[in-house]
Amino acid sequence: MNTEIIEHASGGKGHLVKEHLLSVEQLLGKNDMFARVTLEPGCSLGYHVHHGNAEAYYILSGEGEYDDNGTVRTVKAGDVTYTSDGMGHSIENKGGENLVFIALIIKN
Repeated sequence: MNTEIIEHASGGKGHLVKEHLLSVEQLLGKNDMFARVTLEPGCSLGYHVHHGNAEAYYILSGEGEYDDNGTVRTVKAGDVTYTSDGMGHSIENKGGENLVFIALIIKN
């Protein structure tokens, strides 16, 4: 498993840890990414718009504030988010424990 630490991802606060669960070869050109992402307290993945793909998050643990194209809501374990092509989103850990989620980027 390939793990990356990304500082200020998409202009976000702090850093995130991205653990790629499948390699590019295993994705067979059908998806851009399948990874487990960890945001420590106070960290965020900044607002970004998707072009040519969509993204889903499945929240595993923790709690965060999710901006879905301008609509902000709280997400927690068991929640699923979906951002379609041309739309934007961000997520921030405002809690006291790690926010962990699965991220899947789906090609059009």
